[in-house]
Amino acid sequence: MKRMCGIAFALLVVAFTFVGCGTFLPQEGWEMLIDGDKGLENFNRIGDANWRAEGGAVVADKGKGGFLVSKKPYKDFELYAEFYVESSTNSGIFIRCTDPNKIAGANSYEVNIWDTRPEPKYGTGAIVNLAQVDPMPKAGGKWNVYEIYARGSQMTVKLNGVVTASVQDSQHPAGPFALQFGSTGNAPQGPVKWRKVVIKPL
Repeated sequence: MKRMCGIAFALLVVAFTFVGCGTFLPQEGWEMLIDGDKGLENFNRIGDANWRAEGGAVVADKGKGGFLVSKKPYKDFELYAEFYVESSTNSGIFIRCTDPNKIAGANSYEVNIWDTRPEPKYGTGAIVNLAQVDPMPKAGGKWNVYEIYARGSQMTVKLNGVVTASVQDSQHPAGPFALQFGSTGNAPQGPVKWRKVVIKPL
C-alpha cells in the first residue's frame, strides 16, 4: 500500500510539473492552430519574414518584418501561445485586426514581445498605447506562455501566469489575430518560435 501511494504521489508530482511548464492540455472548444511544427496552413503570410516549420516549432529569423495572420476572425476569445524569443527579438500578438492585409498597432491591439523596446513601458507584457508595464517583464532566452482573454471591451494579458495588462477598450471589436516577426531598424533581430497556439471562441 505504501509503495502504491508513493507511486501515485510521484505521478501527481510529474503531472503538476508537466502543467506548470506551460504545456497546454487539449480541452473541448479549443482550436489548435499551431502544434509543434504543424499549423502554417492555418495562417496567411504578410510581409517577407521567412516563416517555416523547424525543430518542433514555427520559426522566423530573417526578413524586414512579417506576420502570420489567422484565416478566421475572432471576436471574444481566450488565446494560449507558447513562444521563444531572444532579448533582441521584436515580436508580439496582434488581436482583433480590422485589416488582415495591413497589420498595425493603429488597427488592432498589439500585445507586445520586445525586451529591448526603446520605450519599455510598452515593451514585453504591455498592450501598446493602452496598457503599460512597470517594471517590464523579460521573455528573452526562454520559452514563455502568453494567455490573452478578450470579451467585449475587456482584455487581459498574462505572461507566464502573471497578469501584465488589463484594460477596457472598444476601438476594434473583432478580426483575425496575427503573430509577428518585427523589425528592429538597424539593430540585430533575434528569432521568434511559436510552439503551440490554441484559441477558444467565447
